[in-house]
Amino acid sequence: MTTTAFGSAEPAVLVLEDGTRFEGAAYGKTGTTLGEVVFTTGMSGYQETLTDPSYAGQIVVMTAPHIGITGVNKTDMESDRIWVSGYVVRDPSRRVSNFRSEGTLDDNLVEDNVVGISGIDTRALTRHIRSAGSMRGGIFSGADYSADAEALVAQVNAGEQMAGLSLSATVSTTENYTLPATTERIGSIAVLDLGVKRATLGYLADQGFDVIVVPQNITPDDLLALKTDAFFFSNGPGDPAAASGQVEVLRAGLRAGLPYFGICFGNQLLGRALGFDTYKLPFGHRGINQPVLDKATGKVEITSQNHGFAVDLPIEGSHESPEGFGQVEVSHYSLNDNVVEGLRCLDIPAFSVQYHPESAAGPHDAHYLFARFREVVLAGKGESK
Repeated sequence: MTTTAFGSAEPAVLVLEDGTRFEGAAYGKTGTTLGEVVFTTGMSGYQETLTDPSYAGQIVVMTAPHIGITGVNKTDMESDRIWVSGYVVRDPSRRVSNFRSEGTLDDNLVEDNVVGISGIDTRALTRHIRSAGSMRGGIFSGADYSADAEALVAQVNAGEQMAGLSLSATVSTTENYTLPATTERIGSIAVLDLGVKRATLGYLADQGFDVIVVPQNITPDDLLALKTDAFFFSNGPGDPAAASGQVEVLRAGLRAGLPYFGICFGNQLLGRALGFDTYKLPFGHRGINQPVLDKATGKVEITSQNHGFAVDLPIEGSHESPEGFGQVEVSHYSLNDNVVEGLRCLDIPAFSVQYHPESAAGPHDAHYLFARFREVVLAGKGESK
């Protein structure tokens, strides 16, 4: 047993594909897990992060040093379970201190079979990822902790690469379900579930939409057969270049003239549907403090983000869609690295953003986008409210 500042815990080690090792203590479930090691800079909202399906396949490193003090509760969950492949923290809380808590984070990790590690220098790990880029890794505790170091590196390098990986089927619903509008109804919207968050569905319902959530493998014909007034593609994990089926569904909806709104993965898929490429970022944008410039207003929004891929398009000027959808412009871009953070079609009713306007967790700067989409749909009907 290894004694840490937080008591007695089994030893654990985080191994990166380049052979870098971080020794610590087991946190959550004991065992082995593999995934892409990424970091998120949010100072709060760890439960929303853990239950965000976009993190499927990833070992998430928290840059905030003290995690778990507010415990967990059912209200703050963005899905039915924790999706991260592994969890890395520096200082797990020794106790829970929040009136909303219904349990401890440690117990929650164990219940959802999430292997984690604590007590490591997460600052050093984050700096390493920023320099070398996101990479595959593995957390090993229990019997596997004592395995040969070279064998552990080999096991990590035998894991899947995020580039080229399709994960939509892992996180999507398998059948349609509907949420009724919670305000005066203006129509219906089809939401392609690529890893959608509960908050997103709630905000769409708040705009007067009957929300019809559909599986990731819906066909173009089945989408159009729903006869909705608009359609929406959600956030989600994986490489957009591996989502050719969803791209064809999106193109079918655009060609049918349906208003479209996409967020995160839905932004990348709009880019590909329009005929542009996507690429993998060195270490991605993950956190609730990402500054984005809205080119139309000149305002800076502080946004919640979680993405490792981006649309490959110059941020200035308008661009002709290679797929025949007319002119397209970058509507938002990152002030940290000029990465595309939003697209606006000038000849069809479609736009998207790379960040998470539902702010779960995060700031509320981008809530207006749901109301903006409502106006787009109403304008298409010749109405305005």
